[in-house]
Amino acid sequence: MTTTDNVSPQWIESQYRNYQQNPESVTAEWRAFFQGFELGLDKSSAEPDHKPAEVQSLIRRYREIGHLYACVDPLTPCKTDYLMLQLSEFGLEETDLERNFATDDFILSHAPLKKIIEILQQTYCRSLGVEFMHIPIMDERKWLQERMEGSRNQLELSREKKLATLKKLLQATKFETFLHRKFVGQKRFSLEGAESVIPLLDYLIEYAAGLELEHVIIGMAHRGRLNVLANIYDKPLENIFAEFADNETFKVIGEGDVKYHKGYSSDRQYGDRKIHLSLTSNPSHLEAVDPVVEGKSRARQERIDGDGEQKVLPLLIHGDAAFAGQGVIAEVLNLSQLEGYRTGGTLHIVINNQIGFTTLPVDARSTCYPTDIAKMLMSPILHVHGDDPEALLQAANIALEFRQKFRKDVVIEVICYRRHGHNEGDEPFFTQPVMYEKIRNHLPTSDIYCNQLQEEGFSAEELETLATEIDQDLEAALERPPQELEEGFLKKWAEISREFSFDPVPTATDWQTLTDQIMAITSVPEDFTPHRKISALLEKRRTAVANGEKIDWGTAEALAFASLVAEGTWIRVSGQDSRRGTFNHRHATLADIETGQKYTPLDQFAHQAGSHFTIYNSMLSEMAVLGFDYGYSVESPNDLTIWEAQFGDFANGAQVIIDQFIASSMTKWDRSSGLVMFLPHGYEGQGPEHSSARIERYLQLCADNNLLVVNPSTPAQLFHLLRRQVKAAYRRPLIVFTPKALLRHPECVSSSEDFTDKHFQEIIPDSKKPDICQRILLCSGKLYYDLLAYRQEQQRDDVALIRIEQLFPLHRERLTEILAPYPDQSEIFWVQEEPANGGAWEHLRPQLSELIGKEPVYVGRKRSASSAVGSHRVHKLEQQRIVEQSFLIK
Repeated sequence: MTTTDNVSPQWIESQYRNYQQNPESVTAEWRAFFQGFELGLDKSSAEPDHKPAEVQSLIRRYREIGHLYACVDPLTPCKTDYLMLQLSEFGLEETDLERNFATDDFILSHAPLKKIIEILQQTYCRSLGVEFMHIPIMDERKWLQERMEGSRNQLELSREKKLATLKKLLQATKFETFLHRKFVGQKRFSLEGAESVIPLLDYLIEYAAGLELEHVIIGMAHRGRLNVLANIYDKPLENIFAEFADNETFKVIGEGDVKYHKGYSSDRQYGDRKIHLSLTSNPSHLEAVDPVVEGKSRARQERIDGDGEQKVLPLLIHGDAAFAGQGVIAEVLNLSQLEGYRTGGTLHIVINNQIGFTTLPVDARSTCYPTDIAKMLMSPILHVHGDDPEALLQAANIALEFRQKFRKDVVIEVICYRRHGHNEGDEPFFTQPVMYEKIRNHLPTSDIYCNQLQEEGFSAEELETLATEIDQDLEAALERPPQELEEGFLKKWAEISREFSFDPVPTATDWQTLTDQIMAITSVPEDFTPHRKISALLEKRRTAVANGEKIDWGTAEALAFASLVAEGTWIRVSGQDSRRGTFNHRHATLADIETGQKYTPLDQFAHQAGSHFTIYNSMLSEMAVLGFDYGYSVESPNDLTIWEAQFGDFANGAQVIIDQFIASSMTKWDRSSGLVMFLPHGYEGQGPEHSSARIERYLQLCADNNLLVVNPSTPAQLFHLLRRQVKAAYRRPLIVFTPKALLRHPECVSSSEDFTDKHFQEIIPDSKKPDICQRILLCSGKLYYDLLAYRQEQQRDDVALIRIEQLFPLHRERLTEILAPYPDQSEIFWVQEEPANGGAWEHLRPQLSELIGKEPVYVGRKRSASSAVGSHRVHKLEQQRIVEQSFLIK
């Protein structure tokens, strides 16, 4: 039945007259009918009236480009001539302003054009400009339209909330000026020019608590960090001042770090709601902390009761130049909706100082806004005038509500300025004299807001009293001694030791238990059809364990995983192609060849054991994914968290994470990690980009027992190594150089007693009697099997092969003990397949020389600018030479 069924022409005409007098007097269905009728109606000439359609075009254009005309730059006069929004652009005239127009998809269904434009200008062209029309999902776009146009994008604040906003603004401003006066010439990377970020954060956190969020994990660079610590985290002012005076050395563990890199945590209470705040430690490498925050957030979300995404919020604070310039931004944004890495939406605050160090935007980006890259996520982007704190609070409302509802990232860009140079000792007038003349004459935001409040009726005395109290608090704090703060190894880390030890960690397991476990994790549901080669692989694993021999690398790894989850350990494995394994050895996730359905036996086994096993194929990124998994490991010290590189040298793409977090977080920030890095390594003639995991680079980072660097040579060693990682009293990042050719090497297998009677061996001695050996070959990893085969072929029982499995920390006592029975005249060699300027040689050389009283003889490839040759034929010749030279009799 249609709209006009069973009605007379006379009735329709009467309804139309009612509609002309008052459109609301007829039903929505008839309003739509009459709107269409009027579009085709010839009122006074042959030309149809297109103006209702043009009004819709006008509404759409305000939504699309209103942000370009918004008044959001404190250093630039506001636009008054909206060229692309003029009536003439749409065929409309001044006389149309008083005319009523029916609208579609607008907050008012029918209104004078003048009213429509007023609402649009208030919503999109004041202190808050919004980009959202690039979002193709209509529910999200409609929600934003209604949320913004319904309130005219303005927040109605109570008197108390206005005063609270001013107080935070004054605290931020006076904190910076106080430091500037009291600690002259010291770097602090001031927030001046962007002080309104402090009331923004304060409001966000309180509003988040009201939305039943329980945790906010923040990552930010150095600019403004001290202000955030003082005025958001309530870190005692006296402790911050003591750091400036450099007299808080009693709190430094390890080497320490500069004050604007350190993390902190605290709780805020709002009525009966408590919210926990974490500020993640980070280096000067801009944006490197972003994936770390995402990983920490994901780990906390997975362990919290209820809907973790709705209770834990990652919040990242960026600089404009870094957000546009650092590639990790695109990587982190790309993680946001992926199964293994999503965190339910991140709130991004971009502090747009309109300059990066000394570089202006024209030289720093090719886009209109520094935030344009966020459009890849189809996220809303809110551009806000930095001198309008109330507009920032409105943006906070929209952003947080959108994130909670749609679980997507949102960006707030605070357009402001930087009052000083890059640091307080820098002179910005050298390079930006025009900009800094404007800044020199520009009132601080706190003064602007004070003036606004006085115009609204607040007394000058009331506002002055507020400012005086803040001044008194700062002066009083300067006189107080610093408080004792416990900041590291708390809560879930409380049972973890800071100290490394060579004490053996019991990791052996009952063989019957392992047999039962391998049966469970090699079984598939009856209605699941794996590939025939996968079925054969699963059967081979069952048979090997049943027979207690020829257990290969993939089987040993699976046994380590199964035994740990059976004991309650959560395991996360992540990396490029990790589910299958780059070299086709793992097959942790299977695919049904008929339906494509995925099945992960270890996941099912873990659920039955009340534990957790997840394995994810990551996006093609190293830096963001490794940073994410590092953050995850920091939050979960009792789990086994593994990041696997597709090839070992691909970790080069994550060098910032390795250098600045994994290797040094313990000594800088008293923050350890149990992260495991799997780096496939081995020389098989595959060229320079697929051979070396750059052992030398990790060893160069080693000091103070900060890392565990291991090149295991047997499947059982890997089994014990992974179990040791979660059962040891300490936690250190574990760098494992995993094999390629050894995955299927007939000699690289273990038997049942290797799993049940032993623990991880840092050094594996030779089984030959020492007294008959005239030569000792120290080696590591895959090369051992080449040397072993040659020794057997040449029947050289006078040569001992000793494997150094753990390259750092080197178990010097154990090595001395193993070498002691050998004749004093025995020649000692270090043999490696890497070039002389690579591998473990340069690291071990001084240590071995000290232990044996002379420098061992080096056998290996010559020094090289490239990690390996590109020719397979040349590789074989080099490898043969290394082996033969190791056995040559002088």
